[in-house]
Amino acid sequence: MFQVRIHGRGGQGVVTAAELLAVAVFDEGKHAQAFPSFGSERTGAPVVAYCRISEHEIRAREPIMEPDALIIQDASLIKQIDVFAGLKAGGFVIVNSTENADDLLIAEKLKVQATLAILPATELAMTHLGRPVPNAVLLGAFSALTGVVSLEAVTDAINEKFKPKVAAGNVAAATAAYEYVMNQVATNA
Repeated sequence: MFQVRIHGRGGQGVVTAAELLAVAVFDEGKHAQAFPSFGSERTGAPVVAYCRISEHEIRAREPIMEPDALIIQDASLIKQIDVFAGLKAGGFVIVNSTENADDLLIAEKLKVQATLAILPATELAMTHLGRPVPNAVLLGAFSALTGVVSLEAVTDAINEKFKPKVAAGNVAAATAAYEYVMNQVATNA
């Protein structure tokens, strides 16, 4: 089972990101489960959502404490809470930021070896959507970094969820993020 934990703030589409990821992997014939966890339901409050992906039926229902991948939609959370808690060694971390790993103190906070991608997801969302909502953008990055789900499945899930105009912008943003991360991985290889 592959487990994903998504950290962000209310209004960034954290819950929608988990749902879109679940739909994408389900459409590829896998089993998926997505669910949120949040305290106060207000814009800007920390929000966590989870997604489990498996070739088999998923019976677990508890929060994901040892994720294989982390998607961090708001980099300011890195300095406020332990977003890296429980990350499995060899896992994946995707961070929405214009800062580099040193500025974000990732080496100081991340206690295990992980594959890291940092990208300006909010800027990509603004370019393609005109709104600072990085959720679908980061799913494009997730597809590129992990290979767990195809970009086509992600864009299909986006098209299923949103009306055509909004879907088109999200698809363009997710595709741009996919290409950004693929270029980043190629550069670091």
